[in-house]
Amino acid sequence: MEILNKKQKIILIIIVIAILLFIGFYIIHKTNNTKFIELETEADEYIDDNNIAEEDRGDETYKENIVVHVTGAVKKQGVVEISQGSRISDVIEVAGGITKLADLSKINLAYVVQDGQKIYVPNVEDKEEVTTITEDAGDGVIEEDISNNKEKKININKASQSELETLNGIGPSTALKIINYRNENGDFKKIEDIKNVPGIGDAKFENIKNDIIV
Repeated sequence: MEILNKKQKIILIIIVIAILLFIGFYIIHKTNNTKFIELETEADEYIDDNNIAEEDRGDETYKENIVVHVTGAVKKQGVVEISQGSRISDVIEVAGGITKLADLSKINLAYVVQDGQKIYVPNVEDKEEVTTITEDAGDGVIEEDISNNKEKKININKASQSELETLNGIGPSTALKIINYRNENGDFKKIEDIKNVPGIGDAKFENIKNDIIV
């Protein structure tokens, strides 16, 4: 009986040790998982915060506004403020939309407007063409008084392709590059900036610098 009791005691001790080892392993494993989940949550929150911050910065960039004057066949004529990079279609929307007499066939609705421009939405009853300085926008859409143009300097921020071609050494290809550059990068800040346009170096700039303004 004493031998049997000793065996029972040994078996009981082994069972207790096994149970204790199992409980200890379970607690350690659960603790590690909990820490991992907490770290993962903190990482997700950090990523989300960064994404929100980037979106906010993007909104701030988008909110840089310009001012244009819209007239013609729109419901609300006058000066409107709109986000930089907006198109004529956006200007019309801010102006309350078009009237029943609007002639959209004469407008390039996708044209990117610039600060300070006057935009005329044509009327189907128009009999006279309005002078235009930006052919890409459509005939008569972007207005400016350019009478006696030969005596005036060319505004490289507003001039049409045909006007730019009147400059010494500027052909159709280079004139189009100037227009594309200002549409993509915004207005030239000084006349020297035109040298950033591919194909216009120091020599060509010297030929036109006295005939251009910004």
